Amino acid sequence: MSIFSGLSLENLQIAIEAAKRSPKALAALAEKYPDLVCFDADLAGATMTKYFKAACPERFFDMGIAEADMVGVAAGMSLCGFKPFVNTFAMFAAGRAWEQVRNSVAYPHLNVKVVGSHGGLSVGEDGATHQCIEDFAIMRAIPGMLVLCPCDGNEMRLAVEALVNYEGPAYMRLGRLAVETVTDSIPGYRFELGKGATLRDGTDVTIIAVGMNVQMALAAADKLAAEGVSARVIDMHTIKPLDEEIVIEAAKACGKVITCEEHSIIGGLGEAVCSYLAETCPVPVKRIGVNDKFGCSGTAAEVLKAYGLSAEHIVEVTKVFLNR
Repeated sequence: MSIFSGLSLENLQIAIEAAKRSPKALAALAEKYPDLVCFDADLAGATMTKYFKAACPERFFDMGIAEADMVGVAAGMSLCGFKPFVNTFAMFAAGRAWEQVRNSVAYPHLNVKVVGSHGGLSVGEDGATHQCIEDFAIMRAIPGMLVLCPCDGNEMRLAVEALVNYEGPAYMRLGRLAVETVTDSIPGYRFELGKGATLRDGTDVTIIAVGMNVQMALAAADKLAAEGVSARVIDMHTIKPLDEEIVIEAAKACGKVITCEEHSIIGGLGEAVCSYLAETCPVPVKRIGVNDKFGCSGTAAEVLKAYGLSAEHIVEVTKVFLNR
């Protein structure tokens, strides 16, 4: 199943154009926030920080293939009153530079935002070495680190500005694929760091999703509704701190919870939800994600399907889960 499954050609083009605009979010804020600075590790063409470079080259720093140095310099810049955003692939941000993120940024609680792009299996053909499916777990484990993953272009733009105004260390994962924007058409939708958003109400089961899995969950909810199943869908864009209020409210209302993420089921959204509910409101929880495996090479659509990340798989899992 492609993430674009069910989209018309016109809507597909809209999704692609939205994805092209999304990386410009940081550049769009450059004039509004003169203390905003941007770092990249020789990937400006891929991370799209080239737009920030074009807008204000004097505040853009290409550190070369030296992610650890990049984080260290950004930490120093934050002590001078700047608001640094460091950008590279999720595998390098959460992996190669982890020690510097932990010790140079999070330990002294500095105001540095780490952006890991090309996260998850949907990197596709780049294969297992670049398909970072451990970053939520790695970053969640760091004390005081805020961890989030927007689901679409609209939410990403709101998240970027929220992070500019957030004081402290944070990690934001972004994907590679263009995805359909859904949050701008949800009545009452509001973005706030640390707060999930109920995108669809339901009474039989709650599906808590993050990133592009939000669109999959909404598509699954439509399919389930046609079969008489009422599924609530929660967009949990912030994984840490977890919105405990929205989780426990859903657990009490529906009695069963499913989590869905483009990440290992170990240490990510699913474990965060399970840990909280186990202590407060024990209900059955089913985690959908990568089952303790590395990724593999293939088109994004092929890899996502092979690992059970699709609306169809969510529907199948939900029906079995409800009948247990």
